[in-house]
Amino acid sequence: MKTRTLLACMLAAAFVPVAAYADAPAQHASDATSAKIAAILKTLGKTTQFGGVSVSPDGKTLAWTFHDKDGDHLQLADAKGRHVRSVKVTGADKGCSDIARPLWSPDGGRVAFLGNCGNDKHPDQADIFVADAASSAPTAHAVTKLDGYAHELSWAPNGKQFGLLYVAGDRHRVGATAATKARVGVIGVSNISHQQFNVVGMDGVPHAITPKSLFVYEYSWSPKSDAVAFVAAPPPGENNWWVAKLYAQDTASGSAPRVVVDPGTVKGSLHGLQIALPRWSPDASRIAFIGGLMSDQGATGGDLYVAPSKGGAPVDVTPGIHTSPSWLTWTGNDRLLVAAIASGKTRIFSFTLDGDKAAHEQPLLTDDSGLGDGSVASAVAVAANHTRFAFIRSTFAHAPEIYSGRFATDRDGQPTRVAQAPRAVTHVNDGLKPLWGKAVSVEWTNEGFHVQGWLLLPANYDPHKTYPMIVNVHGGPVWNVRSGWGGNGLYSALGYFVLMPNPRGSLGEGAAYTQAVRKDMGYGDLRDILAGVDKVEKLYPVDDKRLGISGWSYGGFMSMFAPTQTHRFRAAVAGAGLSNWQSYYGQNMIDQWMLPFFGKSVYDDPAVYAKSSAINFIKQNKTPTLVVVGERDAECPAPQSFEFWHALRAMGVPTQLVVYAGEGHGFHKKEDRIDVLKRSAHWFAKYLGDGADK
Repeated sequence: MKTRTLLACMLAAAFVPVAAYADAPAQHASDATSAKIAAILKTLGKTTQFGGVSVSPDGKTLAWTFHDKDGDHLQLADAKGRHVRSVKVTGADKGCSDIARPLWSPDGGRVAFLGNCGNDKHPDQADIFVADAASSAPTAHAVTKLDGYAHELSWAPNGKQFGLLYVAGDRHRVGATAATKARVGVIGVSNISHQQFNVVGMDGVPHAITPKSLFVYEYSWSPKSDAVAFVAAPPPGENNWWVAKLYAQDTASGSAPRVVVDPGTVKGSLHGLQIALPRWSPDASRIAFIGGLMSDQGATGGDLYVAPSKGGAPVDVTPGIHTSPSWLTWTGNDRLLVAAIASGKTRIFSFTLDGDKAAHEQPLLTDDSGLGDGSVASAVAVAANHTRFAFIRSTFAHAPEIYSGRFATDRDGQPTRVAQAPRAVTHVNDGLKPLWGKAVSVEWTNEGFHVQGWLLLPANYDPHKTYPMIVNVHGGPVWNVRSGWGGNGLYSALGYFVLMPNPRGSLGEGAAYTQAVRKDMGYGDLRDILAGVDKVEKLYPVDDKRLGISGWSYGGFMSMFAPTQTHRFRAAVAGAGLSNWQSYYGQNMIDQWMLPFFGKSVYDDPAVYAKSSAINFIKQNKTPTLVVVGERDAECPAPQSFEFWHALRAMGVPTQLVVYAGEGHGFHKKEDRIDVLKRSAHWFAKYLGDGADK
């Protein structure tokens, strides 16, 4: 399920009406509330968003991408952010869009990227561009003329070719969160995408290496560029990531893939779980990866595993760890640099491997932010000599900027400590100040679990007044809320406390905590959330009679389910949720994700699905609920929202359903995202009031 809460995607845009199914027109708040909404959206609209950052192999130069009103741009600068040079793109007179993270060639002489630049016939077509990094006025030239959906570009270690995930002949974005194609024809046979690993030479011609019988989700080159490790499953790719295996294959013509790790048959802690981020060791003898219970590709977190590259039993080298590794890179044959989620923060470790024993961990850095551009694979950029590192950083208090720091290394070139704390090397957003209140980390204990969450205080907070509070539940359930610019700031700016909990099922407290939600959807995590509400009410003047709940995806489910279990919430906004796990099983296009969480299919164990279905307790729901969903949502199909809305109407509970034309599980139209924000703010203002007690 989609893990990134849509309500955190705040970008300013003009209001565009959308199709709505409702008992009455959209509710309107006071003029003062509407003015506040407009002000914060205007402020957020001024934010320059960074797309990715990378560090040259020698650690002396940075490359980053950013987006502004004129499109996407690529810049180069020294490690301290000085001597900035913008990269011009040949043929891109109308600008570029969707420039992916820049990539340094192994020799440090060139920078490559994927971007939509200057293709008049197909403006949504990404191509590979390369620029001379040493030039004082660098210019990027197109290497390819692709015809299909392309992403996950990489340089081969030999610097002579590229790797690419490619769907030849079809530019439709592939993935469970993308808007589904029209579901017509022979279902399960028609419109199947074949995403393969391709090698692209400097002649620009892609050559498929992996077979069409395997949909490739992610990959990494072997150190000598003669093989590739990849995570894959049979098509359709939208459905089968949760049962994917780890493969390796030589890149020579005629080679066939071989299974390295199959979580479906392997014994031990990895059995039945998911795998992500395969990475070859420098000597090519082993492949490290992250394994764990994961809600979706990109929602990466679990334990670190190492397996022989020629096949063999994987070893969990972090058993019992109380963090959730989410990114990794090898720094030596027995050393890994790892970024992990730790109680709502990000922690960077150095891990030393010792055969089949648990790895020795050495913390290097802890940061409140999530790091990166939202893509796990680019969470941290590290120079090949391991001295310089960089990342995109934002918090509730500070808008995004590129940060860079320096590691001290031992005589073997291994990071030992942070020699220079990361600091901002860009200052494009310095003039932006949050319109929302102060953020604090709140921790509590419930039923033996340590639980953490983030709390935003209302703007202009006065401890002598009482305020309403909105609980925003993240998606997943396997995901995590960390500090980031704009996330739920709208509600805080309007005078609400905002609690963003990381209950059981979240990443950041270890594998046992994440897996505690299995066969218990909506129960244990709700008890954790309510315990967090109690904790906040002991610390701050929250009016318990003015509590709201919101969320997207699994958070949308919780916004439907929680009001059937408790009457503490007086208003709800359910985004892309699901109301009936039994009917959902047959409606969605990703039913493979449900087996690791529920244990069996709905046909083999209907009771475990029924007990967590809001629709079965609908008569207990008295909470006015706004329901929003994308018309072509494959993960949480619109009929789930219709079913819930219809039931509330039958029960006489105030409700409104808004269906957004053409949108999938993750909304891509800026105007639709803003419309959701506005409607949500008006809904809460109507039922909770708009700020502190007078």
